[in-house]
Amino acid sequence: MGKKAIAVVKLALPAGKATPAPPVGPALGQYGVNLVMFTKEYNARTADQIGMIIPAEITIYEDKSYTFLLKTPPASVLLKKAAGLERASRDQTIVGRITKQQLEQIALTKLPDLNTKDVHKAMSIIAGTAANMGIQIL
Repeated sequence: MGKKAIAVVKLALPAGKATPAPPVGPALGQYGVNLVMFTKEYNARTADQIGMIIPAEITIYEDKSYTFLLKTPPASVLLKKAAGLERASRDQTIVGRITKQQLEQIALTKLPDLNTKDVHKAMSIIAGTAANMGIQIL
């Protein structure tokens, strides 16, 4: 019989640069998770993606052990990187542009975490996010 999970914690952390300080410490420390071990393991698994925000879904068990799954970076982070932006628009005015090829690449990256398996539908989802951020698709 498997271990009994007591919590699932979702954190969005910088790849390769997580520390036991907030937000990791308060989120996991309350369950008795070894923060140093978690941050070392997270940083090792995300070292090749430095500069990105990589969400992690951490399942914590009764014996204070844990497992975690890495998700794909948020669409907004991928879109800002592709458009070369520091910040997105607050009022949907056009602040950047990406090509259809960049949109397709982002959709392919996000596909495992979206609720579709169709690339064209994934592109439509990402295009909606881009429009809300003020990024035009060329």
